[in-house]
Amino acid sequence: MELDATFWAFIALLIFFGIVIYFKVPAFVTKALDSRIAKIESDLDEAKRLREEAQALLAEYERKRKAAESEAEEIVAAAQDEAERMTAEAETALEDMVARRTKAVEDKIAQAEAQALADVRARSADVAIEAARLILADQVKDNGGALVDQSIKDVASRLN
Repeated sequence: MELDATFWAFIALLIFFGIVIYFKVPAFVTKALDSRIAKIESDLDEAKRLREEAQALLAEYERKRKAAESEAEEIVAAAQDEAERMTAEAETALEDMVARRTKAVEDKIAQAEAQALADVRARSADVAIEAARLILADQVKDNGGALVDQSIKDVASRLN
């Protein structure tokens, strides 16, 4: 049997495997791989936990967003109701104010008419008195003596 290079290479390989097993290299490699696997599993668990937290936060923010939207809609509805109420109150107040001012103006017009009528009557009375004075003055000039004599007779007869 001839010992060629292949045989010696095979023997060297067996010796290499023996040394590797003797120094527990497979256990060391297995331990390194196991620790690497454990780290990867813990990273995956952490990523899964973070993903669940993110989904919970997303759900919470979505719930808060919906609540805020409904609250905003309620505020807008309340503001519209308030604006409508204030508009109705303003219209009522304006109508009342216009009615009061119209009544006040009508009262002033009626008062002015009454005052004008009173002024006309007073002026008419003054004119009538002046006319009567002028007529009486003319009559006294023309029949003054006869009227005085007649008045004296009337007074004398009444006194007796």
